[in-house]
Amino acid sequence: MLIRSIVPALAIATLATVPLQAPAQAADYPVLRGSQIEDAPLAPSMGSATNWQGFYLGGFGGLAQTRFRTDKGVMDIARGNFNGTTALNEFDPGQLVLTSPRSDRGSTFGAFAGYNFAFGDAIIGFEGEYGRVGQSTEASTFEARLLSTGPVAVASVQNAKLNDYFNARIRLGYAYGRIMPYFTAGAAVGRFDTNIAVASDWLASTNPVRSYLGWPRQIGGPKKDVWGYGYSVGGGVEAALTDNLLVRAEYLFSSFNDVEGVTVNLNSARVGAALKF
Repeated sequence: MLIRSIVPALAIATLATVPLQAPAQAADYPVLRGSQIEDAPLAPSMGSATNWQGFYLGGFGGLAQTRFRTDKGVMDIARGNFNGTTALNEFDPGQLVLTSPRSDRGSTFGAFAGYNFAFGDAIIGFEGEYGRVGQSTEASTFEARLLSTGPVAVASVQNAKLNDYFNARIRLGYAYGRIMPYFTAGAAVGRFDTNIAVASDWLASTNPVRSYLGWPRQIGGPKKDVWGYGYSVGGGVEAALTDNLLVRAEYLFSSFNDVEGVTVNLNSARVGAALKF
């Protein structure tokens, strides 16, 4: 009887000394956790998600203003009418052909192609462009002066039309995701039709002088497909709607110096779209 009472007491005492294990601790074993040990998803990248590098081809349309003004070339033509005469000692024919700047405005459209190189978010691109303008102005002058040897008269026409142009330029931009502001600059070539001419007459007091110098005389006249050279500079913002579709808004200033004696400036604001390959 004594043994029977001792055995149950020892069993109870033994169980009391063993620490209890919470059922939830079984989840601490990785082999039992299953998908719960997978790594947490990575945070979204903060860099540019758009690949700007590559070739692109597109077109544009917008508004343009072409500004024409008398340049040194027209003044030199007027002075050339009096080369070798004493009249140049009494007046400057070049001052008689000066005109006020004049402008024409309208629509413009064209096409462009280029290639972008990406250095992180910094973008360097090279672009070629053809633009159609078709804007023109006309100007004329007539002035007379009384010299000691007799009266002189100087008349001029200064008509010019910018048909179209080409430019090759570099673009420097910085991408903020799918948006890229940029600056651009390069060389420009314009195709013009012109009618730049200066006519003069000098009613010298002696007929031999007049006949020897061939008065009245004229230098210049109509010309087609005259090439003018200059530069382009501007800037804009480009957006990548998709990886292959780009849109832009841009301002561009182009200047063509000494087109048969006339300087021509072109201001254009336009929007465009391009496919990137």
